[in-house]
Amino acid sequence: MSGEISPSGKPSGTPNDVPSDAPPSPELRASHADRDRVVDTLRIAAGDGLLTADELDERVEAALTARTLSELAPLTADLPAGPEAKDSVRIEQVFSGSIERVGRWVVPRRLELAVTWCDVTLDFTDAVITHDRLHINVAMAGKALTIITRPGVVVDTDGLLLVHCKLKQRGAPATGLDAHIALRVELTGQKAHGRVVVRPARRTFGQWLRRAR
Repeated sequence: MSGEISPSGKPSGTPNDVPSDAPPSPELRASHADRDRVVDTLRIAAGDGLLTADELDERVEAALTARTLSELAPLTADLPAGPEAKDSVRIEQVFSGSIERVGRWVVPRRLELAVTWCDVTLDFTDAVITHDRLHINVAMAGKALTIITRPGVVVDTDGLLLVHCKLKQRGAPATGLDAHIALRVELTGQKAHGRVVVRPARRTFGQWLRRAR
């Protein structure tokens, strides 16, 4: 009967479940991925001249120490909306030049590679990541598929069938409850001939010199 009060204190006519399309509560705890997305937005804004160096440092520090979504929201409230990721991108190329996704490219949710005898490079070093998972469906023959990672980006090749193809993967995937994963890249499909290379970005001479010292 409408108007009755349930043991939880809510009217019996009101559903207790929150709709799946409802926006997340601002008091929810912020994850590492939430903080990373805000930091990426701030750095892009600074690169576009929307934030000074001091403002960037201050906001990045606040983002990295934020505990809830409500603490993250004000940090980008006065900035233009960031780029939206496409649901699916398909790349088709046969016996042609190399294919590269480098710099500040927006990572889609799904990527299809229908490529024959063309090198493919996916560099996540400065990529704009707006979600935590990317599925890559590979239909590729010959040449090399190179994936360049950065901290927080892990690549799962277990679902990829290799036919007369070598796999070289550097860097152990993050595991455990405390692992910081900003983006999980899942490879499926088939790669015939050539090779698949998964590696972190190469250090610059200055970075190498500082480490040597």
